Amino acid sequence: MNTARRVRVWGRTHPNDEAIQYAEAWARKIQFYTAVEMLREVARRPHTPPMVTVAIRSGGSVESVTFVVSSGVPYVDQAIQRIVESQRPYMAFPPALAREFDVIEIRRTWYFDGSFRLY
Repeated sequence: MNTARRVRVWGRTHPNDEAIQYAEAWARKIQFYTAVEMLREVARRPHTPPMVTVAIRSGGSVESVTFVVSSGVPYVDQAIQRIVESQRPYMAFPPALAREFDVIEIRRTWYFDGSFRLY
């Protein structure tokens, strides 16, 4: 049984502003630093926009990547795994957030359609 103190940020609203700020910074890092070539290759493949939960530990390491909704295309799902892993490590939680939580679970729907967006 996992006893880590968790916060789930599923979307862009949450009572904890620091958790929202952390999740938004995480999404910006993914969006701005992913190789354009990889994004183009993923966008070429017809797929359903996947919904993915990424759990980040307080030190910035990735605990897990979970597909709530698969893209339906193994290449696309694997590319998302590679994107998340390629950006490691993520920033450590700010001190106040780390005092409250051990893990932030960030859930976003990934869109690869002319531009790359996480919603």
